[in-house]
Amino acid sequence: MDAHIRKVYIPMTETAFFILLCLREPNHGYGIVQTVEKLTDGVLRLTPGTMYGSLSKMEKDGLIRFIREEEKRKIYQITELGEEILRCEVQRIERLHRIVQETM
Repeated sequence: MDAHIRKVYIPMTETAFFILLCLREPNHGYGIVQTVEKLTDGVLRLTPGTMYGSLSKMEKDGLIRFIREEEKRKIYQITELGEEILRCEVQRIERLHRIVQETM
């Protein structure tokens, strides 16, 4: 993994985390917004500007890829690099959780 990509994405923003999590299956921006809202019980609501800016940057960085268009909606899916970044972030979160559990 490129050091620049690691520096940019680890630690990961909640927006980036949920986008990658949602794109383990092909999805479009609005579908991601709906899924994130459901997964977080409405705590996190992605705005269109944030969502589409993030999708564009992540596609440019090779974490996700455009796979097709359906009814004027761009469908994206996570790449191998995106999966690797997501795994790194999950491991980081798990490590933080263990530390908290050990100290409480």
